[in-house]
Amino acid sequence: MRLDHIGVAVKNLDEAVKFYRDILGLELVKLEEVPEEKVRIAMFRVGDVYIELLQGTDPESAVSKFIEKRGEGIHHIAIHVDDVDAKTEELKSKGVTLTYDKPRAVSHGERKINFIHPKNTFGVLLEIMTRVEKK
Repeated sequence: MRLDHIGVAVKNLDEAVKFYRDILGLELVKLEEVPEEKVRIAMFRVGDVYIELLQGTDPESAVSKFIEKRGEGIHHIAIHVDDVDAKTEELKSKGVTLTYDKPRAVSHGERKINFIHPKNTFGVLLEIMTRVEKK
């Protein structure tokens, strides 16, 4: 396992991208909509880790609700695992509450994800994820 990215919820993705790219000088590696999660994202490489900016595209999205309740800021920490399906089953067998019964494919099938509920992780939303290699 390794740290993959830190997700940051923002109200205005375009303004946030300008800051991270133009002011901080970070490398923007992806800018896309993720309809499965009702968000637009921007991924910035910071060494071997990424910062993922997220803006909700629907008032009912988890990110929009997060911002409404808590304001902008760190939304989640993502941990890369070799097999997110196996890790999901392992965690469920240990009584851990996950967002999805089975991991979800997102970003045009480039990633499979699941989330561990913050009540299990001392208030931190943890994402477990696997990057799927395109063939």
